[in-house]
Amino acid sequence: MFARTSRLLLRPGWHEDARALHAAMADESIVRNLARAPWPYTLADAEAFLSREHDPRLPIFLAFNRTQGKPLLVGGCGIGRQEDGSLELGYWVARPYWGLGFATEAAQAVMRIARSTGLQGVTCSHFVDNPASGRVMRKIGFRPTGDFIRRYSAGRGEEALSAVYEDAGEDDMRSDVSFELYDDAATLAA
Repeated sequence: MFARTSRLLLRPGWHEDARALHAAMADESIVRNLARAPWPYTLADAEAFLSREHDPRLPIFLAFNRTQGKPLLVGGCGIGRQEDGSLELGYWVARPYWGLGFATEAAQAVMRIARSTGLQGVTCSHFVDNPASGRVMRKIGFRPTGDFIRRYSAGRGEEALSAVYEDAGEDDMRSDVSFELYDDAATLAA
């Protein structure tokens, strides 16, 4: 699966992306807001993530800014399974691209894929000292559950308080006609 928005190409990560992924994520300010990425984030961590088998039914993408030249890696977004099997949305954006709406755009595309393919019960959470992530979640159609949990962050090396959100099933940009969804089978058949 691939997705294209007005500014982004979202595609699975390839082994060749390891150096770019490492360069974009090797920032403590990014990793501390993620649950599973360790700090320090090494090239070996990027290679391990890209070589890991992911459930092919779940959208897990790197997000590239579509430019006139070579696309630039700006972040990542996807839906993964938690230890209990439940579905969780996660995303990150490289520091030079903070505040430009890339997290909202990528997460919105991923949730449109999830909703169109029947994935239900997707949740997400953010560490309470990262309120910008909560704003992204609300923009793409999630609502706070009112629950707060202590969640381990590999980047922090400790638990931190997190606010929990659930998918409300719609977003505030439903009429965005720039969104296109590409399925691998349709692409190969063409």
